[in-house]
Amino acid sequence: MYKIILLIDFTEDYGKSLLKGVTRYSKENGPWLFCRMPSHYREDLSMDNLIKFAKEWKADGIIAQLYNNADIKKLVETKIPVIVEDFKEHFEEFSNISGNYFETGEMGAKYFINKGYKNFAFYGFDNIVWSRERGEGFEDSVKKHGGKVHFFNPKKISSREIWYYKPSALSKWLSNLPKPIAIMACDDERAQNITDACRINKIKIPEEVAVLGVDNDELTCNLSDPPLSSIGLGVEQGGYEAAKLMQLLIENKDQKPYDIIVKSTTVFTRQSTDICATTDKQIAMALNFIHQNVENNINVIDVLKKVSISRRALEKRFLEVTGSAVYKYICHLRIEKFSDKLLESEKSINEIAIEVGFNDNKNLSRLFKQINGCTPLQFRKTNAK
Repeated sequence: MYKIILLIDFTEDYGKSLLKGVTRYSKENGPWLFCRMPSHYREDLSMDNLIKFAKEWKADGIIAQLYNNADIKKLVETKIPVIVEDFKEHFEEFSNISGNYFETGEMGAKYFINKGYKNFAFYGFDNIVWSRERGEGFEDSVKKHGGKVHFFNPKKISSREIWYYKPSALSKWLSNLPKPIAIMACDDERAQNITDACRINKIKIPEEVAVLGVDNDELTCNLSDPPLSSIGLGVEQGGYEAAKLMQLLIENKDQKPYDIIVKSTTVFTRQSTDICATTDKQIAMALNFIHQNVENNINVIDVLKKVSISRRALEKRFLEVTGSAVYKYICHLRIEKFSDKLLESEKSINEIAIEVGFNDNKNLSRLFKQINGCTPLQFRKTNAK
């Protein structure tokens, strides 16, 4: 029976999902015994005391959030197998539970670019690896598209002065941004800071500011008003792979460490981004109708009834704003909703297809594979939490 110390933040959805993956692997290959240490033990226990406890308990391994400082050398010297979350910076001494941070930023940028946005912003922190690289990926994609990113980079990760109840740096930044604008935040908590600040400053979401977070922490996303769109992460699978690596490190002293990459999965669209950017009032009306009724099996004729322009003008102006024909836009949005529900619901694929307005399963599977590169069933298996 392997004895593993877990020193991670169990209050966050990320930590809970990571733990699910670790325990799933241990049940399949164990049993293992865990000592769960809350994240505040980093501050309450010195590295010397953590090492002392690990030796007294005869721990076989440690999975932890740790700081990149000189004390890490003491842990290296114990020879205890250690896997760390690079929650501040990447570690050279141990295997990291990391992420494809740059690609996550690219995913956010492409999501907004496909919605027709011309103005972009990012809220994050330069001194934290996962935030910094998400911002770099976001900016890289926007630049390739010919755009520019407005950055808000406060020095501290937490500050009660950022948005609460009075004019603040975040409020001023939001008020001065060109509108409409697409903002990606480094995580859901920062995205909620934005939606709260917008409400206080009477900035409309998503009409003036569209907001996208990362983590898909459902509690945080639904506490926000309006609910937050967010990029989901395959955290549970990351926890499973970390536990698998831990067993290898314990059983084979010659096993070389390698990083576990928690991959971004898909964008879960909620009200904070559920619109496209345009100053064309007729196309804005068309888009609002599509987004409000996409699950009702609507078609181009239904959209045409809601605007006061000809079908030819609608198709031409819609293509200029969104880069897509009306019919294709409806299909892609329907696939987006279908993808979200595949991961959020345990209903059958056929049931979900009917809910989002697909009556032809063959056409659905073909279209889904064109967009996502896999079947709906493969997508669900690969990207489920």
